[in-house]
Amino acid sequence: MSSTTTSTPNIGSAPNRVSNGVKTSLKERLARVIKGDVADDSTTIQKYSRDTSVFERSPELVVFPKSGSDVSAVMSYAYDAAGRGEKISVAARSAGTDMTGGPLTDSISLVFTKYMNRMVEVGDDFAIAEPGLYYRDFEKETLEKTGMLLPSYPASRELCAIGGIVSNNSGGELTLRYGKTNKYVRELETVLSDGSSATFRPLTGIELSEKMGLQSLEGDIYRKMHALLTEHAAEIEAARPSVTKNSAGYALWNIVDKEKGTFDLTQLVTGSQGTLALVTKAKLGLVKMKAHRAMLVVFLSDIEILPEIVRRVLEVGPESFESYDDQTFKLAVRFVPQILKHFGFAQMLKLAFAFIPELYLVLTGGVPKLVLMAEFAADTVEAAVEDARHAGHALHGLPVRTKLAKSETQAAKYWTIRRESFALLRKNLKGLYAAPFIDDVVVHPDNYPQFMPELNELLKQHHLLYTIAGHIGDANFHIIPLMDLSKESQRREIIDLQPKVYKIVAKYKGSITGEHNDGIIRTPYLPIMYDERIIRLFTETKKIFDPRNILNPGKKVGGTIEDIENSMIRHA
Repeated sequence: MSSTTTSTPNIGSAPNRVSNGVKTSLKERLARVIKGDVADDSTTIQKYSRDTSVFERSPELVVFPKSGSDVSAVMSYAYDAAGRGEKISVAARSAGTDMTGGPLTDSISLVFTKYMNRMVEVGDDFAIAEPGLYYRDFEKETLEKTGMLLPSYPASRELCAIGGIVSNNSGGELTLRYGKTNKYVRELETVLSDGSSATFRPLTGIELSEKMGLQSLEGDIYRKMHALLTEHAAEIEAARPSVTKNSAGYALWNIVDKEKGTFDLTQLVTGSQGTLALVTKAKLGLVKMKAHRAMLVVFLSDIEILPEIVRRVLEVGPESFESYDDQTFKLAVRFVPQILKHFGFAQMLKLAFAFIPELYLVLTGGVPKLVLMAEFAADTVEAAVEDARHAGHALHGLPVRTKLAKSETQAAKYWTIRRESFALLRKNLKGLYAAPFIDDVVVHPDNYPQFMPELNELLKQHHLLYTIAGHIGDANFHIIPLMDLSKESQRREIIDLQPKVYKIVAKYKGSITGEHNDGIIRTPYLPIMYDERIIRLFTETKKIFDPRNILNPGKKVGGTIEDIENSMIRHA
């Protein structure tokens, strides 16, 4: 990946956009300067007006770039048009599995999955990929060539793409041990807001000085970000969330690594939802996973003892520690046929028989309130099983039932329920919509005993039907209410409940989003989590990278509650 800066392509002056005829001219203008496709037909517009959030925004144009040069041409056009006062913006989109409205726009949607979906290189312990490459294909190739993978994949691993993983700083079931995506980002090839190209990577002091000397937007970014971080170092460090994962705001506290002596803007661009720069290639580190796994499954009916269970299991050191509740459990059993369609015939038969005990529990009313899955990894089967057994022994004396799954085959049904829960909610409940708006709160595990009772009490007051699944080891909860969004009262419930939940999170110094990011849904509430000084620094950072506010505006900074209200879908 080159570290040079390239100038913006010259595409001449653009027509004014004041009528439908001008809109056609915009399409034609972009089509002439890129090798990819430009579309504004109703089918394409409708397809890219949604992600998996509660929002809908119809783009004016959908652009399918074939290369970084195409991305530069689009950004150069938008930059020049914005300079003349035209209202124009660009939002990057990969697989569209975002739960926040992050890739939605009413202007230009830049879709990478059609053409920019290549694996560029697989090295000994890294891979370089374009943003439109689906994670499932990325992992298949890295495993085949190196036996290694990117461990920060989210639950949507079969559906999501690399661009979204980087742009949201994704995490998932393995984050407890391996950390989030930013830990594995080594280099990002990007297009800046003026259409110029810049490659971000960790820089030494000498390299930083060289970058600061550039007479370009990239040089401007390095000069101004260095000044901002130097002047406000103490308050930025004080604002660092005291949780194991965070995707809220801009990660200003991750840029300067005093131990390594580096200045690394990949740590800022990662998780910025395409509001600072557009990633066209990502160099990602890979890890070798342990060969064998065993799982301790914990069934409990009294969630009051959950904090003690979590504490005892974490002391044994699981690779992952996941959970799902009784509503998710019942839903999975109800839709077993739909779940099994994802598997081959042999695996389908095995799983069908494996679900018989769960069906019996539903029929007899013995469904546990919560199911916990603690998976242990080791180099041998015996060591993995021993760790899982040790965790089970640690729970002696508590009113729980446990089951030891000694192989990945035995654990498959539990993982299937956990991973498929959100997809099941979205696809199978007629009249109700899986509404992710308080879907990603996280607190420090030490604060869990105080936090969870307050959250439960608040949710009871609102009388919502909801499911809870998530990363219990990180105290990161995915709370998904089931709502009829065709009703004004239900849409108002979202506006009413969100700040109440986030104030409880802030009380315990948690994060309003551990993985899913801000987007339309959470940007207005960042002031609950961060003080006014930090919000100003976020705004200043955005202006440094994107002085004309054309990169996905209204996300990360500048979003309003009115944006939420106006963009919300109005059907079940």
